[in-house]
Amino acid sequence: MSEIAIGIDLGGTRIKAVAIDEKGNILHQHYQPTNDGDDTIWKNAILLAVNELQSKLPGSTVVIGISAPGLPNVHNSAIAYMPGRLQGLENFNWTEFLKTRTFVLNDAISAMMAEARFGVANGKKNVVMLTLGTGVGGAILIEGKPYQGAFNKAGHLGHMVIDSDGEADCIGMPGSLEDAIGNCTILKRTSGKFSSTHDLLEAVRNGDSFAADVWLKSVKRLAIGLAALTNILSPEMIVLGGGITEAGNDLFEPLEKYMSNYEWRAGGNKTEIVKARYGDLAGAVGAACFAREVSLP
Repeated sequence: MSEIAIGIDLGGTRIKAVAIDEKGNILHQHYQPTNDGDDTIWKNAILLAVNELQSKLPGSTVVIGISAPGLPNVHNSAIAYMPGRLQGLENFNWTEFLKTRTFVLNDAISAMMAEARFGVANGKKNVVMLTLGTGVGGAILIEGKPYQGAFNKAGHLGHMVIDSDGEADCIGMPGSLEDAIGNCTILKRTSGKFSSTHDLLEAVRNGDSFAADVWLKSVKRLAIGLAALTNILSPEMIVLGGGITEAGNDLFEPLEKYMSNYEWRAGGNKTEIVKARYGDLAGAVGAACFAREVSLP
């Protein structure tokens, strides 16, 4: 009888579910809209996904992981703190609801788990991951294990301060990395000219000098943040995921240039910066990985 892990990624717009084996092979997938605003709908959607996947896994021992925004409790059995979104998520007992042992993990840490176990960071012990999208999420791997810290709050790297005189971000930190490059501030950073990072980059590629200045300033600030992380955590690798990494060379080439200016490369040692392998299934795969590992005796 084989052990299969089911991973659920509870996103703002979609619920993604996968069943994976011990080698990380995705055996089955399931997608549904989230319908945030009615917790009965999205909770039952998760139950439907789990039941459908389990029906395809006869004779298998199953454990479940859920990737969700917010801070999990100390037992990783529920999200303890998630204000403003997904009402009904906080302190919800998933093991009781799904009738299967279930573990809950922050979504950015879930994405890192996917990369650490089966993605670009496979085999690495000390890794930092940042997800660059609407905001900037983060996660830390130390000696091969996800570091959640006291109160399970560790990894919120987007709230590091880049400009102490900058405006306060959503948690009150001035001039944060999230505000420096996250899509949430693109209107402010471009004085209302662009509504998305995608539009900004299209303008950069079309020779718009204003757009180029805005973009390079953002990448420079990202490099300053990453260089600071290399000094604090000294990781072997930094993994960048999220929609903004679809910029490709327009991101990674200037980032390397700025890193060469700011990273302290003692003894010639340089932190490798790579793009994440997993796309929108990272959270689901990582949650499944986490659930399998913490459920082992």
